Amino acid sequence: MLGDIVVVVKGGGDLATGVAHRLHRVGMKVIITELSQPTVIRRAVAFASAVFEGEVTVEGVVARRVEDAAQALALLRKGIVPVLVAPEASVVRELKPTVVVDAIIAKRNTGTQITDASVVVALGPGFTARLDAHAVIETNRGHNLGRVILEGQAAPDTGIPGPVMGYASERVVRSPGEGLFRGVKAIGDRVEAGDVVARAGDQPVLAPISGVLRGLLADGLAVKEGMKVGDVDPRGVREHCFTISDKARAIGGGVLEAILYLLREGEEWKESGLAGK
Repeated sequence: MLGDIVVVVKGGGDLATGVAHRLHRVGMKVIITELSQPTVIRRAVAFASAVFEGEVTVEGVVARRVEDAAQALALLRKGIVPVLVAPEASVVRELKPTVVVDAIIAKRNTGTQITDASVVVALGPGFTARLDAHAVIETNRGHNLGRVILEGQAAPDTGIPGPVMGYASERVVRSPGEGLFRGVKAIGDRVEAGDVVARAGDQPVLAPISGVLRGLLADGLAVKEGMKVGDVDPRGVREHCFTISDKARAIGGGVLEAILYLLREGEEWKESGLAGK
């Protein structure tokens, strides 16, 4: 039964949230692990925001910060997604989940091992299926977005965001220098190119293009020069700022497919009588 499947999702950003939301909706028990100061940009649709706010709701699904594994398990029984600030490795050992999903999107493997759970799924470049994880999910926009890779790797990181209305790197808001970050505008606000959307220390952070401010770093975080701190959507549709993206939904579908496929394959392997040979 899907309700017996416990999934630890490493990371709570917007793509990880798309994954966790889909798995939760089909009945799996999802626990998210996060850093104490996550640098998530699309905070309005990221369960990682529970680290700062205590509790958030994304498209009807509630996520709440917890302090330990016992609290996480108690929340699961209430139908709430626990967000646990803790080293992922220790959580995995304590909870012994059926599935681990590495959704950190670090473009490299930061510690996930194929032995972490019966099913291990990793998102994007930096992983090799059958070596680091049982399956890798393609995260690059295009024809293969969300594809389940059972052998090999996802496409390499280009370092360039997917284009929206012809804008790619141009829509990324970056810090002009070091300092503590403070927002001036809010997610969902309409901005014009050159508007001050935030401050990094004493330096103004400017909108690179006109559109809607789709994402912005949380106040109080330390930033460095060139660091991504926001995202402007040139389409200007405010509602897009507060709903899971098409990309996150596609990736979430790929993860769901991978989990069900791999669990079924494991059961068939056991039933064949070959598992113990």
